[in-house]
Parts: sequence; structure tokens; C-alpha cells
Amino acid sequence: MRGVPDLSVPDMTPAVQPELAPREVEVLVAWFHTESKEAVARQLHIAPTTVRTHLQRVRAKYAAVGRPAKTKAALVARAIQDGLIHIDDL
Repeated sequence: MRGVPDLSVPDMTPAVQPELAPREVEVLVAWFHTESKEAVARQLHIAPTTVRTHLQRVRAKYAAVGRPAKTKAALVARAIQDGLIHIDDL
């Protein structure tokens, strides 16, 4: 039928990755390895509000490409999917 997608074949289109700044990736990965945003701030010698800002921007960039990640677990999943981290790194 015309206009009806063929659901028998899975969509193999790769997910669109947001363009994250190197510092955003650094903050994101550090957050995955710590218990709190405050710990990330101490580790990277930045303010806790700066950590929150970077993470908000990362979430906004994922949402902008249609891949929202509202929780830390969702961000971990996106980072693994996009090759930013490996499951063995966690």
C-alpha cells in the first residue's frame, strides 16, 4: 500500500548524534563516574552551577535531535550508543 511504512524491515538508520563540545563530554563522562554533580565540580575545578549548565545543554542537544535523555540512566545509554563511553568503563 502506498503511504504505509513497511514494518517488517527494522529501521537501520543510524541515530543522529548531537554535536557536543569537548567540555560537555568531559563533564558528562566525569558525572557518570561520580556520585554527584558537586563531586564533578571539585574534580574539574569548576562551579556546581557550571556542571548543571553543561548537563542541561547536553540534554537539550539530545532532545533537539529527537533523542531525549531526561535521566542519568538515559544519558548513560545515549553515551554508550554514541561511543562516548563503553559499558566496561562504568
